[in-house]
Formats: sequence, structure tokens, C-alpha cells
Amino acid sequence: MKPAEGWAVRDLVPHAGRMSLLSEVLQVEAESVRARVSISEQDLFFDPQLGGVGAWVGIEYMAQAVAAWAGWQGRQQQQAPKIGLLLGSRKYRCERAVFMPGEVLEVSAKREFQADNGLGQFACEIWLQEVLIASAALTVFGPPDPEKFLQGEGAQDE
Repeated sequence: MKPAEGWAVRDLVPHAGRMSLLSEVLQVEAESVRARVSISEQDLFFDPQLGGVGAWVGIEYMAQAVAAWAGWQGRQQQQAPKIGLLLGSRKYRCERAVFMPGEVLEVSAKREFQADNGLGQFACEIWLQEVLIASAALTVFGPPDPEKFLQGEGAQDE
């Protein structure tokens, strides 16, 4: 894998403010990405009753890693990051119920396939101190022109 060539998360992922959940993009290449998430009490999804971030948020960490991969791919073509859609997940398994403050998670995503129309699937994992704690398969869609797609235009062209 290659380093992310100095790109900040904000340069690769279209999420802004507190909804940008990745701390750092570590490495990226043609088919995969690795990113870091540092859990803290300031996180958008921190739940004081749980004392941390519910493990269900792991799916969003995975989705944002996929977004970072797509953003890096776009940057290779001199394009700004585009929005994409998480269509679903399969077999999300997590060994814990809560991600705790102070933990540093490593999130990886590897492209398994991608169709010409932007539909793709990624095998994703979350690691904590070199121990696999979560995995899932994500199905995503990156329309060629997201704005037109969201306005209901161009869907028939696909």
C-alpha cells in the first residue's frame, strides 16, 4: 500500500464537521484503504450512558473509509471528492458493544467488485491493537453525477 500522499481526511471525504469520523487516512492503493479512528468523548456518537461509542457506528467508520478510498481515486484524476451512498451492509459482526474513549481503531476496506454504473462492494474490517474486532461487506453506490442523481435526474440513463 502507498501512503495517502499527504491528503487530509477533509481532502478525500465529503463529510464535514463532526460528521467526519476518520482521524487519519493511513494508506491507500488501487483496491484498498486503511484509516484510523481515535475514539473520544467529543465524538458525535459518544453516548455517556454507554461510556463510549456504540459498535453500530463501526458501519459508518467502514463507509467513510470507502469514501476516503473513492476520494483518493478521484484525486488521482484531479477531481474533488463526490458523495456516495451506502446501500447496505451484510454480515456486520463486532466482538464488542462499545468502542471506548482512548481506543485507536484501524479501519480497512478492500474493493471486491465495482460495476461501470458505480455500484460496488467492499470487504471491511476494524482492528484494535492488531486484533480483528469487526467485519462486514458494504454495498455502495457512487453515481457519476451525484447532484443530478439526488434530484432524480439521470437515473434512467444508468
